[in-house]
Amino acid sequence: MHTVGALRTLGHDPLPGAWAGGPPQVWLLRMSGRPAEPPQVYERVLDPRERARAAGFVRDLHRQRYVAAHLGLRHLLGAYLDTDPAAVELTREPCPGCGGPHGRPAVAGTPLHFNLSHAGDLALFAFAATAVGADVEEEQPASVVAEVGQALHPGEVAELGALPERARPAAFARCWTRKEAYLKGTGTGLSEDPAVTYVGTGTVPASPAGWALSDVPVGAGYAAAVALASPGTR
Repeated sequence: MHTVGALRTLGHDPLPGAWAGGPPQVWLLRMSGRPAEPPQVYERVLDPRERARAAGFVRDLHRQRYVAAHLGLRHLLGAYLDTDPAAVELTREPCPGCGGPHGRPAVAGTPLHFNLSHAGDLALFAFAATAVGADVEEEQPASVVAEVGQALHPGEVAELGALPERARPAAFARCWTRKEAYLKGTGTGLSEDPAVTYVGTGTVPASPAGWALSDVPVGAGYAAAVALASPGTR
């Protein structure tokens, strides 16, 4: 896994390797301690939709994190595609369930696949030659795990129930990030019931057919996962 440092150092130098297949290239951005970018900087890079989303946040912290994550995405895409980050044309593939324009994120005119997730202080980026999903989440308190955990696959519910209470938040976070990464990779998102697909709560992911799930180590208090489609999987 690559760790993102100062994204400006990427410039326009192309990044190799995301086109040739194999494991996804994964980057982690830790946003604490980074100076907030002023509007005159980020508004030159983000597109109108991103600028409108940034302007809509009530809390400065949430705006700063959104801006940092999306600037990071654009700088990385610019480096992979050897183009100006501001020129990257972001779009959405059709949803595989209803055909609406809210499926996987994509860049118009390129086969590079990517995904972005951010939670708390972290942003996670994944790039690959086939469809890819990424998710990072903060660990939740036991009360949230007890409630939301009941929505998981029956096998996962049973696994959580068999654990001591102190071990459940980490196990739930592992499971949820795997599930979200997979569903973001397929493009369905949470329009698919979380009870449908089994990904497991243990230390080794259970990969659905046609996909490879991997946990990503991101530090205490968080869990993260990446899902990569096998060639030919849509």
